[in-house]
Amino acid sequence: MKPNTAILLASGLALLVLVTAAAPARADCPPYLKTVVGGDYNDAEDRQGLALIEPHHFTPDVENLRHGNKSYLGGDLSYTLEHYPNHHRALSSMAKLVLRDKNVKPTGAKFNIECYFQRALGYRPKDAKVHAIYAGFLLAQNQLDLAREHLATAVQLEPDNATSHYNLGLLYIKNKDYAAARESAQRAYALGFPLPGLRNKLQQAGQWQQ
Repeated sequence: MKPNTAILLASGLALLVLVTAAAPARADCPPYLKTVVGGDYNDAEDRQGLALIEPHHFTPDVENLRHGNKSYLGGDLSYTLEHYPNHHRALSSMAKLVLRDKNVKPTGAKFNIECYFQRALGYRPKDAKVHAIYAGFLLAQNQLDLAREHLATAVQLEPDNATSHYNLGLLYIKNKDYAAARESAQRAYALGFPLPGLRNKLQQAGQWQQ
């Protein structure tokens, strides 16, 4: 299994516990309400509406943060997420845009980045990939404890995802929790994760066991 490089951060962790409850809705961050077009990004029937959204608002140039198509980058990503709140690739791109521009509410966006994550988690709290992407964003903000919680949730929800096990192991190493890191590493490599970084860190600490 190859890692999903689309959600890897420069630190080597992907943005890519029990399921956490969504934060209470606020006036400036209303919950997602499904309309005619949109819904669950993981649902085959709902995904049919992507043909009306992605060609106009989630083009390759938008996804890769080169330039907007119908609006500013933030506007096009926002439009996509307003219809599909747990659109994994759009969430990842929005998070990267926020980190790149150092602006929690990019130009053209309807909500701030925390709201997009809360709307996604409120709508589909058991979407493992949303938890993993959120963990990557939290990690970039140095919110290590919360990032670890969301990665642990991702692992619980999607236990065969090698990338999440690997990244969770790296976070455990930051806390010098070598037993947990070793368990995550063994699981990740058993699932075919190809990068040796986690194993190397454990070996350097004298904590690696086959």
